[in-house]
Amino acid sequence: MKYSELNLGMKSSVTKTITETDVILYSGISLDTNPAHLNEEYAKNTMFKKRIAHGMLTAGLISAVLGTKLPGEGSIYMGQELKFKAPVYMGDTITAEAEIIELIDEKNQILLKTTCTNQDGKVVIDGTARIMKK
Repeated sequence: MKYSELNLGMKSSVTKTITETDVILYSGISLDTNPAHLNEEYAKNTMFKKRIAHGMLTAGLISAVLGTKLPGEGSIYMGQELKFKAPVYMGDTITAEAEIIELIDEKNQILLKTTCTNQDGKVVIDGTARIMKK
């Protein structure tokens, strides 16, 4: 989609169930081997009482929306603000949504509200993204 085809209020989303395999693979790729993600015995003694998925693994679903759906192919990610609101556990189904909230015509930039919610509708990540688009 070209910049000229974008409008305020446009939305798109992706949904994925986070699996143990996702967490293990992300640990290897990111080098984040925090036992809160990988060790059930350790995690029992944390505030979450069980293992949690990496926050940035979940945030990566936002990138999937921006790069493949809205504004889509050819988007250049310029910045992202993230607020982690709640943990994501293995087996949670996360929907990442992006909504256009501002179009900056002179720079071909888009400001989007970005949100990740779990299967119960609870917001787990909230934020904004800035994208450049031809």
